[in-house]
Amino acid sequence: MDFDKTLSIIILIILIIGVIGVVYIISNPVESKGFTEFYILNSNGSAGDYPTNLTIGDKGNVLIGIVNTEHLNSNYLLKIKRNNTLLKEENVSLKNGEKKEITYNFTASTTGQYKLEFDLYKLPDTNNIYRSVFLLVNVKGY
Repeated sequence: MDFDKTLSIIILIILIIGVIGVVYIISNPVESKGFTEFYILNSNGSAGDYPTNLTIGDKGNVLIGIVNTEHLNSNYLLKIKRNNTLLKEENVSLKNGEKKEITYNFTASTTGQYKLEFDLYKLPDTNNIYRSVFLLVNVKGY
């Protein structure tokens, strides 16, 4: 009879410890590491069907999206380059959970293929690209 009583007390202690552990885990969730979403969309706001095949004089535009899920307010520097030549630079400040979409318009001016790069830096670091996306644009003559 003493063995059954001892076993019952051990099982009860294990159950109490288990319940305390579950309550602790639920009340103190582990916060995931923050990150920034960075993307480009076509002019209709969809992924795909980008303006990548143009004729000289055609206009293209894309939406550049930045979503801050870093768990803190963040400052960014957006650089847009064509074949490593800087076309535009813009500072963006976002609160945690905030999203910004920036319209970027460009005109096909010379024939050939070029790389349109969208680089995002998380300030104060301006030496290391934090996120990057690009489009390869083909331009043909008339």
